[in-house]
Amino acid sequence: MAKETAKPVKKTATKRATPAAKVSVSASDKIEKACVESLKKLQELGIEQQLQSEIEWCLGSYRNDLNPSGLYEVAARTLTIFQAEKSKKTKGVTAKMITDLEGALNTSA
Repeated sequence: MAKETAKPVKKTATKRATPAAKVSVSASDKIEKACVESLKKLQELGIEQQLQSEIEWCLGSYRNDLNPSGLYEVAARTLTIFQAEKSKKTKGVTAKMITDLEGALNTSA
């Protein structure tokens, strides 16, 4: 008995996995995240109680109407506070935190 020739196997093109697309973060999301982190740091340091309450109010307002204008205003004020605290060498105020806040503010332009 002779061996049968094997039928050629038809190769199908394998689908390549597409690299995961980067999720684009909008400017509003960046400023919201920066304000939340700033609020946490202000609470941790126990400074600027009035500014803390304004950030909380602006975050609530933003979540209701999705208008980030108030967040940009309080973030700018928070940035000046953090820069002053950094110059005093307050423990916990890092250069990264300041650059993240500046980056979030610059996305509005």
